[in-house]
Amino acid sequence: MKLKLKKYKEQLKEWPQKGYYIMAQYDEEEIVVYQSYRKEIGKFAVRNQYFGGEFSLERMTWIKPNFLWMMYRNGWGSKEGQECVLAIHLKMEAFKRYLENAVYSSYDKSLEVSEEEWKNQISESSVRLQWDPDHDPFGNKIERRAIQIGLRNNFIHSFAKEDILLIEDISDFVKEQHQFVLNNDLENLIIPNEKSLIFEDYNLNKKLKLDASNY
Repeated sequence: MKLKLKKYKEQLKEWPQKGYYIMAQYDEEEIVVYQSYRKEIGKFAVRNQYFGGEFSLERMTWIKPNFLWMMYRNGWGSKEGQECVLAIHLKMEAFKRYLENAVYSSYDKSLEVSEEEWKNQISESSVRLQWDPDHDPFGNKIERRAIQIGLRNNFIHSFAKEDILLIEDISDFVKEQHQFVLNNDLENLIIPNEKSLIFEDYNLNKKLKLDASNY
């Protein structure tokens, strides 16, 4: 695997405990996001290094940069149809483009637009954004929020092929680490090394509710 790994307990000491944070493995050129699929879709993607075959370009696909949040959603790869866990190395410029074009999935007054304007935006948008409670390895909610991004139309087409640098099948790694969780042995749990992401673009940080003062 190309993923960089680190003990969960060591990372926990460094992570923010509450607030809006994009927790991810990234550098200037790329960022890792996670998805889970049934084996036919996952194996095609790994073999060909793009999404095709039975992958649908007609429905919205959701990406998650936070490993543990993905593990919460797919039950550590145990849920039906989510057995193949993929680490997708994306171009950072593509990830930023998604966020710049994203519209929040649900309305709240902090968006600084009317509900009518938001409804118009969301009907036209090809990128959705939402913040959900993050989770610990056992699936318990924590105060920090985790981001997920939904893509459709031209964005899902670019995501499926030209935005990708590498697709890794990490299913075996996920199963191995899940055993430490099942055994209540978090001291030995190893997960991808993640840190919080902030952008140089003030307006984008503001849109995403990211607090640049914490960096």
